[in-house]
Amino acid sequence: MAIKAMALLSIGCLSVPAQPQKEGGLSGRRDSLKPIVVQGCPPTFVSAPGRRIVAGHGSIDVSLVGDLHGDIAQARSALEMAGVLDPADNNLWIGGETVLVQLGDVLDRGEDEIAILSLLRSLSIQAKQEGGAIFQINGNHESMNVEGDFRYVTPEGFDECMDFLEYLDGCDSKWENAFIGWAKASEIGKEKRRKSRSHWSAFDLMKRQKAVSARSFLLKPGGPLACELARHPVVLQIDDWVFCHGGLLPHHVVYGIERMNKEVSRWMSGIVHEDSEIPFVATRGYDSVVWNRLYSSDSEQIGYSSQQISVIVQETLHAIGAKTIVVGHTPQLSGANCKYNDSVWRIDVGMSSGVLNKAPEVMRKCLCQIIL
Repeated sequence: MAIKAMALLSIGCLSVPAQPQKEGGLSGRRDSLKPIVVQGCPPTFVSAPGRRIVAGHGSIDVSLVGDLHGDIAQARSALEMAGVLDPADNNLWIGGETVLVQLGDVLDRGEDEIAILSLLRSLSIQAKQEGGAIFQINGNHESMNVEGDFRYVTPEGFDECMDFLEYLDGCDSKWENAFIGWAKASEIGKEKRRKSRSHWSAFDLMKRQKAVSARSFLLKPGGPLACELARHPVVLQIDDWVFCHGGLLPHHVVYGIERMNKEVSRWMSGIVHEDSEIPFVATRGYDSVVWNRLYSSDSEQIGYSSQQISVIVQETLHAIGAKTIVVGHTPQLSGANCKYNDSVWRIDVGMSSGVLNKAPEVMRKCLCQIIL
């Protein structure tokens, strides 16, 4: 695992050793910190005084994790690396007052999508009890699935939807209990799903149709899993740091961050009228919040100079009173990195086995350094 650090007052990067955490997380300083304050529904503006930010994709952490794409083994590795998940009990929060931010794209390309969402929800409940928090960002693959675009769903991903609905029935359709418990329960059914991969032949169209119907029921606007996703924003600002999947641009700020979050949430929840348009500024188009790659791609690939992008970054940050934007969306072949005078952090490393199967990386922000 590469460990990198950046002094916030300097331009360069230097190597530093990771700081070990004591068993039981970081709760030793709980009494000395002010509470986390959240504004907006879904969360849009967060004040987390005294926390340090850890992102993957004497100190209290705020942790960030990049695109996970249905790979729960890699997700757990990243969470353990961040010091928030107990290696001995891989469903137990040990992060104390850590604030964890996941940058979206939990869905597609893997077999444990619902299990990862379940794990994060369970850990979120535990974190809140310890004075910490977990925030999830919706990415383009979340919005695609709510639209009914299943082109990147694996056969095992469809199977998980069928198995989860059976599990939900066994829980007397009590959604909260079933959803939180699925991370553990899914491990039992995973081997069965792997052994039955052959049923995805061209001759078993009925089972395939059942699986697609199961996913459609869960993720259609107003569906139970879509309503879970509706809890999460597409843009989140914690103190002077901004987090989104693709990238925040000046016209997004003019449109309104909280307005975008509410529109996407209402659409996913099925509250808007059936004839209403899908929230375009946030989720549709090459320059939308979840799709644009202006900050995460190299400038020569997208027809902009580094200076032009730097000007756009600074205009955006100035408009919202922030100093740094953290994005996922585009796998960084050389690992997580910073660009544009350290104003943009790019943390998608393609860790999922359905993408690049790269080693997880974890980023930490504190008053003096960032550790990857």
